[in-house]
Amino acid sequence: MESNTRGTGRLPGAFLTPGSSSFTEFLSAYRPELLPSRRTLPTTPVTVEAPHGTTIVAATFPGGVVMAGDRRATMGNLIAQRDMEKVFPADEYSCVGIAGTAGIAVEMVRLFQVELEHYEKIEGATMSLEGKANRLSQMIRGNLGMAMQGLAVVPLYAGYDLDAGEGRIYSYDITGGRSDEQGFTSVGSGSLFARGALKKLYREDLTADQTVLACVQSLYDAADEDSATGGPDLSRKIFPTVSVVTDEGLRMWSNDEVGAVVRSVVGERLERPNGPSAPLG
Repeated sequence: MESNTRGTGRLPGAFLTPGSSSFTEFLSAYRPELLPSRRTLPTTPVTVEAPHGTTIVAATFPGGVVMAGDRRATMGNLIAQRDMEKVFPADEYSCVGIAGTAGIAVEMVRLFQVELEHYEKIEGATMSLEGKANRLSQMIRGNLGMAMQGLAVVPLYAGYDLDAGEGRIYSYDITGGRSDEQGFTSVGSGSLFARGALKKLYREDLTADQTVLACVQSLYDAADEDSATGGPDLSRKIFPTVSVVTDEGLRMWSNDEVGAVVRSVVGERLERPNGPSAPLG
């Protein structure tokens, strides 16, 4: 059928047949070879040759949620890219950060963005935040074969829940298992250090700007301990990617806005290299 429509301007029948509101399901029926999960698996584990991205942090505040990520991608002991974007808008009220195999992760994010947009066009309504988190879980599960060969993708998803009136964070494992995080969390090779920093700096009553500052501080601490996490590069003006989501929607902070926060953090670290101390009691 498709070959007969070429040059006529007509859409193939698959585009005109009523079906699921899931773009992934449509693609699996129409062109399954385009799905990341359908590519041929490598015969041996691949761990060094593919660039990997780290570290992503997220924290909630009254009225929303912040997500931030460093910019370094590594390939073994080499820096593959210094300015990689790891935090992306998923839709108007949510964002997704990626850790793991960079190329597959970016593909998954793009497919996820189309999935949410397709659902909204077909159904005429926005999917719930819980539903979006479940869709992402299904995509990660579809990449399990690649993950077992060393090409894992471990995203972090966050957004503003319009029904609950609050910011929420979801973390995942390589099998697609989903966890509803409370307060803050992090993923990636520097996550242990970033989470430790946030544990000391985070408070439930922080403002949006204070939450951004806490996330930037935690990324600085992660870069201080983890070679795969990139610290702020003042000479090249490469700063973390920051996204803030509230009931007004998602806003990606500009490089100049993040740069101002980073410079204040670096200035303070010149006096106190280990960063701010959490109050006792």
